[in-house]
Amino acid sequence: MPAYVLDGTTIAATLSERVGAEATRLKSARGMTICLAVVLVGNDPSSQVYVRSKSRRAQAIGISAKDYRLPGEVSRSDLLELIGRLNADPQVHGILVQLPLPDHIPTADVLSAIDPAKDVDGFHPVNVGVLASGDRATGFVPCTPFGCLLLLKQLFATMSGLNAVILGRSPIVGRPMAQLLLRENCTVTITHSRTDDLGDHCRCADVVIAAVGKPNFVRGDWIKPGAAVIDVGINRVTRGDGTPGLVGDVAYDEVSLVAGAVTPVPGGVGPMTIACLLANTVTAACRYAGVAAPEWDGTPGARYQVR
Repeated sequence: MPAYVLDGTTIAATLSERVGAEATRLKSARGMTICLAVVLVGNDPSSQVYVRSKSRRAQAIGISAKDYRLPGEVSRSDLLELIGRLNADPQVHGILVQLPLPDHIPTADVLSAIDPAKDVDGFHPVNVGVLASGDRATGFVPCTPFGCLLLLKQLFATMSGLNAVILGRSPIVGRPMAQLLLRENCTVTITHSRTDDLGDHCRCADVVIAAVGKPNFVRGDWIKPGAAVIDVGINRVTRGDGTPGLVGDVAYDEVSLVAGAVTPVPGGVGPMTIACLLANTVTAACRYAGVAAPEWDGTPGARYQVR
């Protein structure tokens, strides 16, 4: 039986509706228009597409998005000066600096300069530490792992005791994903480029998270029958007929014949990432206003129980 397809587009739309309702509620109760500041350095085409999509979706649900476009040759000091102004601006509730940055600007310096209370990407060292501590009440969870978690909560009434394997150890996806799954009482294995026998690790997993940036890397015979597979990869490829296309890190046609559930590419994790960014922005505004922030992962939708 083919795998259940986790439609991230539909699930993200449902989450975005709730995020918009919370933004409207906050505006009615406190007169606040929630504002997300998005900083883009340079003219990388992919980054421009991402920024436009984030801004468009924010505006669609009542969140003001202010874009700050800086030339690729901007100095470190000028970028940090802008971040300082955004930190001090009470009308700005969330700050996102689009990555990657030009080589002459240290990414760590920029991420550390953002006020942790406005760091809706969840990359500031304070927020990284809060997540690692297991604290659910403060800090921000990075948006892509957060989206992966919400997708999994469509499948499992509880994840306690599940074996989860993560392919990739990046600070953006792999490591925070491990912390989230540990928080759900999963048994977690992080694999990476130096791991021997990757397929053997995956075959023992109830949940596989693929985030390695290699097209069609995870094969069907790596997957335990009935497992849930979350494909984080977005890889641009040239099809056999010479046309461009997008594929994930998972060999979808193979894996979908074995897995219990799988995310498509595109239309899986990507939409969830943006929806979770907007959820984090509403959370930041609620905390600033001194009102209770929603529990975005506390009310999952209709679940399909993987076999």
